[in-house]
Amino acid sequence: MGEMTTTEKAVNLGAVVIPFIATLAAIVFLWNSWVTGADLIIAAVMYMLTAVSITVGFHRLLTHRSFQTSKPIEYTFAILGSMAVQGPVISWVADHRKHHAHTDEEGDPHSPHVSPDGGVQSVFAGLWHAHSGWLMSSQGRADWKKYAPDLYEDKGMRYINRHFGALVYFSLAIPALLGFLVTGTLVGALTGLLWGGLVRIFFVHHITWSVNSVCHFLGTRRFDTDDHSTNVFWLALPSLGESWHHNHHAFPRSAVHGLKRWEPDPSALIISTMEKLGLARNVIRISPERQAERTR
Repeated sequence: MGEMTTTEKAVNLGAVVIPFIATLAAIVFLWNSWVTGADLIIAAVMYMLTAVSITVGFHRLLTHRSFQTSKPIEYTFAILGSMAVQGPVISWVADHRKHHAHTDEEGDPHSPHVSPDGGVQSVFAGLWHAHSGWLMSSQGRADWKKYAPDLYEDKGMRYINRHFGALVYFSLAIPALLGFLVTGTLVGALTGLLWGGLVRIFFVHHITWSVNSVCHFLGTRRFDTDDHSTNVFWLALPSLGESWHHNHHAFPRSAVHGLKRWEPDPSALIISTMEKLGLARNVIRISPERQAERTR
């Protein structure tokens, strides 16, 4: 696909800046007690619905096909994942598959290792690019037909992808409506929008983007891989297990990223629960013997 248009860059910049400003405002409101338990519950529920749909849905199911499920569940993950406001589903999957095809080398959409000189300035430039800068240069540029032909050929996925803008609207409207229904006031709707909408989007964004940046720069490694991926323990719970990123790059199709018992992976627990309920099948797991073969 071609270069990003000025409009696309402006929209992506707004998607980064507006939740950031809203979160600063929310901190001020919190200090002044302009937040209720209902606001925080709405934010937590919206966070889990959208974040899980990114980690389990967009990533492990749709990108890597780590397990199989029914079409209605696939479409549900695609809809709720789109409400995380990280881009249309087909673009997201294509970008991530391209990342795995060219990890930390030319062609990777968001590697922090963009400059060979290793100076302090290039380090910060690389981290910025991997975290947010790539959204203004290479986001959504991966060729759908090359990197996501299965989704491109799925009429349902194309429909969801085409209506991304409407899903962004619902991502904000739903917490506002919930805030109104709980309080019966316009103020409740506005605080629901603030906490369950914009602040929640801010946290989902930056935790996801930290996997792109931090988990290719700082952390631990134990497998023989050709990239700079790392495991970052302190991100494990907020990222729902995605920060065991080195494990993931060693075994991309594994439904489980936390390969050790002491590596918490909430997304893997969700997939396992789905499997027990008959909602997931053919779940891919990596045997200890295969892990040992790749240990450095």
